[in-house]
Amino acid sequence: MIDWVAFFIVFLAAIVSTVVVVSTYSLGLRLLSASGRVPVVEPAEFTDAITVMSAKEIKTATKRARKAAKKNPLTAGQKQAAFIGAWACFVVCACAVLFGIYLIVPALHS
Repeated sequence: MIDWVAFFIVFLAAIVSTVVVVSTYSLGLRLLSASGRVPVVEPAEFTDAITVMSAKEIKTATKRARKAAKKNPLTAGQKQAAFIGAWACFVVCACAVLFGIYLIVPALHS
């Protein structure tokens, strides 16, 4: 027989932890882009794989990101605060993930 109260508590904990991880990571990315440091990731090169972006498209995207960073209306202090806030969000997200791993792996409890 299923203990519905325990099931509900575990389900609620999973939903809350998912919301914490996703929202802090997305807020961190938003603050990182607001600080003028847009994360441009070059596609990985794999053998026998389709290249997602050409070298010209990567160059264009990088140029667009630099241009957008120059148009940023924030002051230097606001950009620095956004950058620090972004990394604080990433740290909270990483701590939530590590705590979840700690709770799942029984060998870490001894």
